Amino acid sequence: MSNLYPKSGMGRESYGMSESDTENGSLRTRSVSEVADLINEVLGSEPALQDVRVTGEVADLRQVRSGNHFFRLRDSEAALGCVLFRYSPGAMHLEDGAQVVCNGRTNLYVNRGDLQIVVSRVEPAGLGALQARLDELRRKLASEGLFEESRKRQPPRFPQRIAVITAETGSVLQDILNVLSRRYPLVEVVLLPVTVQGVAAVGEIQNAFAVLDAEHARVHVDVAILARGGGSLEDLMPFNDEAVARAIFACRVPVISGVGHETDTTISDLVADRRAPTPSAAAELASPDQIELRAGIGATANVFRRTLAHHLQTARERHEQTTDRLHQSSTYAMSRSRERLHGVAQRLGVLKPDPMSRRRDVEHARSRAKASITRLTELQAERLSGLTAQLRALSHINTMRRGFAIVRDDKDKVIKLAAQVKVKAKIRVQLSDGTVSATTSEVQYDEE
Repeated sequence: MSNLYPKSGMGRESYGMSESDTENGSLRTRSVSEVADLINEVLGSEPALQDVRVTGEVADLRQVRSGNHFFRLRDSEAALGCVLFRYSPGAMHLEDGAQVVCNGRTNLYVNRGDLQIVVSRVEPAGLGALQARLDELRRKLASEGLFEESRKRQPPRFPQRIAVITAETGSVLQDILNVLSRRYPLVEVVLLPVTVQGVAAVGEIQNAFAVLDAEHARVHVDVAILARGGGSLEDLMPFNDEAVARAIFACRVPVISGVGHETDTTISDLVADRRAPTPSAAAELASPDQIELRAGIGATANVFRRTLAHHLQTARERHEQTTDRLHQSSTYAMSRSRERLHGVAQRLGVLKPDPMSRRRDVEHARSRAKASITRLTELQAERLSGLTAQLRALSHINTMRRGFAIVRDDKDKVIKLAAQVKVKAKIRVQLSDGTVSATTSEVQYDEE
């Protein structure tokens, strides 16, 4: 703290006095209010006294009806009066005997003549040193690569089992369960209860990650959520612990950190694979939204139906075109054969051969024409049969005749995955010759 006045040159001008302040060579008499205003003017003109930061012990604390707090801040040699107005932060740190740091400005309370500090903020003593230690730990872990984005894993899109590491009681766990139930009710939640505040929290959180790794082969977990509500820097210290950070780093499954509120960033947030601003947001990061999934499945089914309808329509048009061409070709071939037969008959009539010879020629020509027509008809029939077989291969009815079926739920939606079916659900199975209604008694999933 700088001196209020210089050591030399302390004349009348230094105190704001002039020749007019004297009467017949002596100081002019002032009222108490004038002197108090002069002191406040001097205090207000000194920057060092308008923004002070003082550390000391709280004494004689009292709170008045208005909500303001009055107390003294003292050390072994001096004491200062202080006032903290009800709208200023930090009142929870005030108690007799507490070591605190106060920011504020000096002021003379003119009604009582008390010099006091008007405190704008109170924080526990030692908080700055604590923050410095955290900054040093962050730099250390960052230099070791614990915060590298390149090593962080993406949680699976469709998790089957989620581990939640948080307190067993309180709103945080319920918030996470509510979000998961609303977004993705198929997921299974495994709770690893821990203390999230106090001296025991670090060991319990470490142990939770150790259990998670040890049981991973038996109880496969796809993603883990580490969560707690907001709090002061002291409350969040277990999540700024080096041992907890290294446990998260060594975890075999992706970890989502949902510690504190949006303004809080802990070391656990930095080392985790994903960081969420709140526990509820962590649950949203860990799970897909069933509403979006249903919409996507419906859109895909619509595309499939339109594509299949297009292929069937194209096959029908090709079949009709082939049938028309076959009919035209057959008609034309028969017409040409008749014309040729008629020409032969005419030529035979002109030559007038013997009747037996003419009859043999006619029969021969007729046989050739018949064979030609028959062969042409067979060729066209073979082409028609091949096109018909292609059309049948595109039809889902032919597929079902080979032992396949289409399964639909009670809302007539096609079921493609076992995960879409619950036990005791009503389903309809469409076969090639009819439909079977049933109720599921068991649902089994492939290991993949």
